[in-house]
Amino acid sequence: MAKPIGLLLITLAASAVLALHAPPAFDQAGGAAQCLNVGEWARPGDGGVRRLTAPALYDEAARQRVVLLGEQHDDAEHHRWQLQVLGALHARRPDMALGFEMFPRRVQPVLDRWVAGELSEADFLREADWDEVWGFDARLYLPLFHFARMNRIPMLALNVDNPLVREVGRAGLDAVPPERREGVGRPAPLHPDYREALLEAFRMHMRASPHGGEDAGDSPAFRHFTDAQLLRDRAFAEGIAEVAARSDAPLVVGIIGAGHMRHGHGVPQQLAALGIDRVVVYLPHEAGGDCRALAKGYADAVFGVRAPPASASWRPLLGVRLSDARDGVRVESVVKDSPAEAAGLRAGDVIAQIAGESVSASRDVVAAVQRQAPGTWLPLRARRDGAEVEIVAKFPTRARPTP
Repeated sequence: MAKPIGLLLITLAASAVLALHAPPAFDQAGGAAQCLNVGEWARPGDGGVRRLTAPALYDEAARQRVVLLGEQHDDAEHHRWQLQVLGALHARRPDMALGFEMFPRRVQPVLDRWVAGELSEADFLREADWDEVWGFDARLYLPLFHFARMNRIPMLALNVDNPLVREVGRAGLDAVPPERREGVGRPAPLHPDYREALLEAFRMHMRASPHGGEDAGDSPAFRHFTDAQLLRDRAFAEGIAEVAARSDAPLVVGIIGAGHMRHGHGVPQQLAALGIDRVVVYLPHEAGGDCRALAKGYADAVFGVRAPPASASWRPLLGVRLSDARDGVRVESVVKDSPAEAAGLRAGDVIAQIAGESVSASRDVVAAVQRQAPGTWLPLRARRDGAEVEIVAKFPTRARPTP
């Protein structure tokens, strides 16, 4: 899933990819035996997963209208897998278009100029506002961008701008007039199972319920959170559908967070509502991991990837929601039991300096947090009630478990 609204959940990941090899016949999910090995394709089903040969799977995918490749944004192994799939599909269907969650619609001209070979890497990332809009390490994605450029494959900017997502997340979709929704239509209704998955993510990452318990799902904050998720799902689907519905449509491949497509929810549901059929969802799955999730309908196929090394599982989390202010970066709220709370940061504080450097936008704080290693200290200077306060946030020495 994409980064939760306003939270500094910054992840650095690195790992290696291994080659495909011939699959065995059938394994039961959740059994004692490892149900998926590195480099294996499998189809989730009732009672287990069925191994698939790579050529047959790619032949099947090439006959579709849309192929959705999920990811955890910060996992290098996932992006290597995506590149492998793109290469195999391009050999079968060179008429392709690649849609990316990572870019808002307004930067489509920048993507066009990149594919045409008119921009350097640095110019491309700067003009696409990469650090402000996305913020994950660009090196994770550049091989995908270069693949598109090398083969002159159109790149599609599928997302909307962060201010719109934040506004919907704060006040709900109905509070934003249609003319300010960047052309995104009203999403298809939230599926009950998708609601439960989003509620779990909301409780885990946002910790925003005023009651802090099982009634978080009844809070306005959660309703607005789901509105923001559906807004993005619909935006991604509309961007894909606009190309996939053409009479001369290429194969459209979507590079999107896995949380927007598991179990057919999110983007697949919105595509169906838009009349787009022949859509398949492929997801990476940690080899040797828990296979109980791989029930029928989880995805059309999964691919076994190696788990990131322990050193890559560190996720620096300051634990604040931020907004840009005229004189710095305002702390809107502080997450309970976070480094920010332990350090004494409070809602209403305006961060003026971090690690000795002046900050003028939320992305400056994001960048500083992203550089932190386990067990390190991060000094901040903030303004509170007309006075300056010195604050030092300490990051845990052990990595946090991540869902």
